[in-house]
Amino acid sequence: MSRPTVAIAVVRDSPPSVVVADDIGVLQRALAVRLVARTEPGQISDVDREALRNALSEERWSDALTAWIKHTGIAIDVYTERVLTDDDLPADLLGVQLQFSPLFRDA
Repeated sequence: MSRPTVAIAVVRDSPPSVVVADDIGVLQRALAVRLVARTEPGQISDVDREALRNALSEERWSDALTAWIKHTGIAIDVYTERVLTDDDLPADLLGVQLQFSPLFRDA
């Protein structure tokens, strides 16, 4: 059985923010709408504004995000992670698993 995954972005702004989506495509679209499209037109040159508009209009999410990062200097870290379930960390076996972890070994 395939385990569900999520795509996660950490936007390293001040304060940082996190965006979680069910796949990378949805994550890119969310970042395009939440970050790129909210850029104030007066904050960027006409050429950059037109490039961002074209990338968004043509649904080139990666291009829009790359240009936005370059313009703002705000980094975005993207990860994909498998969603953990009770099967991954069964409560009845957790104590036994912990006993064999590095922290419980003598130096």
